[in-house]
Amino acid sequence: MPTPFIHLHVHTQYSMLDGAIRVSDLIETAKNFGMEAVAMTDHGAMYGALEFYEKAKKAGIRPLVGCEFYLAENGMEIHDRSAGHNFHLVALAMNATGYANLMKLASLAQTKGFYYRPRIDRQTLYAHQEGLIVLTACLKGEIPWRITHNDANGARARALELQKVFGDRLYFEIQENGIPEQTVANQGLMALAEELGIKLVATNDCHYLTKEESYAHEVLLCIQTGKTINDPNRFRFNTNELYFKSGDEMAAQFSYCPQALANTLEVAERCDLQLEFKDHHFPIFPLNEGETLDAVFSDACWKGLKMRLDHLHEMEQVTAETETTYKERLTYEIGVIQKMGFSGYFLIVADFINWAKQQKIPVGPGRGSGAGSLAAFCLSITDIDPIPYGLLFERFLNIERVSMPDFDVDFCKERRDEVLEYVRQRYGGDEHVSQIVAYGSMKARAVLRDVGRVLDIPLPVVDRIAKLVPEELKITLKKAIEKEPRLREAMKEDEVRELLTISQTLEGLARHKSTHAAGVVISPKPMVEYLPVCIGPNKEILTQYDMKYT
Repeated sequence: MPTPFIHLHVHTQYSMLDGAIRVSDLIETAKNFGMEAVAMTDHGAMYGALEFYEKAKKAGIRPLVGCEFYLAENGMEIHDRSAGHNFHLVALAMNATGYANLMKLASLAQTKGFYYRPRIDRQTLYAHQEGLIVLTACLKGEIPWRITHNDANGARARALELQKVFGDRLYFEIQENGIPEQTVANQGLMALAEELGIKLVATNDCHYLTKEESYAHEVLLCIQTGKTINDPNRFRFNTNELYFKSGDEMAAQFSYCPQALANTLEVAERCDLQLEFKDHHFPIFPLNEGETLDAVFSDACWKGLKMRLDHLHEMEQVTAETETTYKERLTYEIGVIQKMGFSGYFLIVADFINWAKQQKIPVGPGRGSGAGSLAAFCLSITDIDPIPYGLLFERFLNIERVSMPDFDVDFCKERRDEVLEYVRQRYGGDEHVSQIVAYGSMKARAVLRDVGRVLDIPLPVVDRIAKLVPEELKITLKKAIEKEPRLREAMKEDEVRELLTISQTLEGLARHKSTHAAGVVISPKPMVEYLPVCIGPNKEILTQYDMKYT
């Protein structure tokens, strides 16, 4: 029977170029270790939180959604060195209120507080403390840092301040990672915990899955910092112990403080986050006093049908019989759309498409199943008449299969930003309108070149190996080695074998964030009430969740 234990401090690949744990691997390993719950606490962001939540729930494991924040010592609004240290602090969402506060904090860290790193400060944390459990983090947490820097009074003062705000939701983290300063920190934390009545938790600040991956993680840090593995001044962790240990391993290391292990179960039990994804949150379409969405939508559809039919009469392409067909079909579609609550959705899509057309911005005629909607044709969302082509509305929207309508809209690439700006101005600005983040990952050839540079392998050697990877969509290095005998032959060379082995460990990890080419999200309330946001490469507001999870 494995020792009961829950990891509360874990960095996944979404601690970009710092964490090397894939979400699926994390959950599978936790399950194999018999752990009933596991945490995700990436640096200053919640990029993978929903992916983690859904996959953990599906696996029957309780997801502990959290974040390791950077706390600017002298204030997050200060964007120069006078901001002081960036101390670490781990926060876990206990419930929906905690999750909402976590999203707000992660958003503020990325937008208002960003200075080299996404930062908040103590005042901001305290303003959004409800529903959160906090842990004092690693050696870079303020309390352990002050202990190891001979500032026992400062550590005690900060502990008292946190205790006043969080009460029994504050826990001291102790770790066993082989770093000498950690022993000093542990001793100070244990003494302070006993004095102030604060509970201890054992954590391991996991950055990679297995001990064998510690060297590959060093390579990852070199990719992040632009250094090589042979650079004596490169950034490194002074331990190879920051992996996802089993309960038995943790129990052996913390035999002197078994309560710290037991308390991880207590923390996990206190976190019961339940998220609902069934409700739709449509933007607010502006109405005049006394108007309703259904009435405005219906009126716009019938006016649009008259315009379309007038044109067809001019072209002598409609008869009294077909006119009846149009009216019956539109009556049916309006009824379905209203019953499903999508009147506002159609009005909003029609609004920005017709604005673009008025500005002479080229707009595509319509793609996908949306072309089967006569209502969309009447509102000029599409320019495809579904009647003569026998296109089915039910392929687009079906009252028996409730799903969001989905219009594929193409705007001129050169003027697309004008449409985005119109949407921002119309629907509430940056607080309500956001583009969607996309994550670039380390693909087969790219990771070979990254790793080759870090290992100081001559460029011609790396280039030769990279070119042996077959030109194939979504090819992985494992598949490439299986398919290409010259790669298998090259692996007889020590440096090539090392190159391919480390590259396979790091392949597929998130490398950077970018802006999705097409996705835009509009929210009725401020965006941070639904999901966390960040700043994109061009200073635009982005969701922290990618297309699949927005």
